[in-house]
Parts: sequence; structure tokens; C-alpha cells
Amino acid sequence: MEPEDVVFEDHGVKLLIDPKSLAYIDGTQLDFVREGLNEGFKFNNPNERDRCGCGESFRV
Repeated sequence: MEPEDVVFEDHGVKLLIDPKSLAYIDGTQLDFVREGLNEGFKFNNPNERDRCGCGESFRV
């Protein structure tokens, strides 16, 4: 944790974000989903312009 990090806390979960990255993820919703045998975190970023086919990277 750096002194300039922005800290969000909700339902006992603490999220630390550096100020430079904050603009890229502003408005992002994080959810834990189960789809068939798969489960994991799903990010819904309203700033997203494009996403790779594997879902590992995106452009804003």
C-alpha cells in the first residue's frame, strides 16, 4: 500500500487503486458469477472499448 493509493471498502472487502489507474476503471462493477462448471469474478467496465477473445485484456 502506497500513501497515494485510493482505498474502497465494502462488505469487508478492501480494494486499493493507484491514482493513475483509477480513471481506467471508474464505474467498473465487479461480481462473482457461476456459469455451469465455471465460476469467477466478472468485471463490467463502462469505459471498455474493445476486448480480446480470451477476456484477459481490454482497451479503454
